[in-house]
Amino acid sequence: MEVGAGRPESERLSASRLREARISTGFWGSLSNSEQAALSTRGREAVFDRGEPLCVEGDLSTHVYIMLAGWAKVISVTTEGHEMVLALRGPGDLVGELAGELDGYRTATVRAVVQVRALSIVAERFMVFLDAHHGASRAYRHVIAQRVRETGDNLRGRMETSGAQRLARLLLELAQRCGETTGQGVTLAVPLSQTDLASWVGVSRATVTRALRQWRERKLVSTRQGHMTIIDTAALRRISGGPVGGR
Repeated sequence: MEVGAGRPESERLSASRLREARISTGFWGSLSNSEQAALSTRGREAVFDRGEPLCVEGDLSTHVYIMLAGWAKVISVTTEGHEMVLALRGPGDLVGELAGELDGYRTATVRAVVQVRALSIVAERFMVFLDAHHGASRAYRHVIAQRVRETGDNLRGRMETSGAQRLARLLLELAQRCGETTGQGVTLAVPLSQTDLASWVGVSRATVTRALRQWRERKLVSTRQGHMTIIDTAALRRISGGPVGGR
């Protein structure tokens, strides 16, 4: 099985699975019911266990993936061999689309941080589908535009804000995207290490460790067994320097 092929669940996305995948966000959520049904016949459902890559930076691009459940982090490796977290992808998101628009090779690694269920589609079939479905093509162009804006926002944020501000903003954004409300606050459904957080916001791990220690002491956050709970979102918003919108 090729890297990124995942564990096949079925030959096609069944009608019952398709009903379960009524996701309102991302590329998949932008498609009509008929477009989702048409696209599902062109791909296969695959499962990626935690830590397994959907695609690997530098590999030849053969498939695109639509995430139906679970979360994956987008990472790149620096010339020194350090991993940098670039983004998080979740239900409804399209993964692996940029390689086909560039030179055909993966521009980043996408690795499951919890078990991921995805629709895997041969890249050529996906492009043929877009040519035949103008609504889906518009949704695809919107995804590309969002990714460009996301990159610009990240670069601008690194120039205009401190490390603590960026960390606070990131935690608030994660709470909006993958937070689960509990009696203690909002718990992030995605396990991310301090190293992950540090590389994502462009600071040292020591900076993240220090900020989280201070925030725990002030009862703004709590951490336990690899998961984080945001206790005081208003305080984190003040630290971040302004309102936080979802990605």
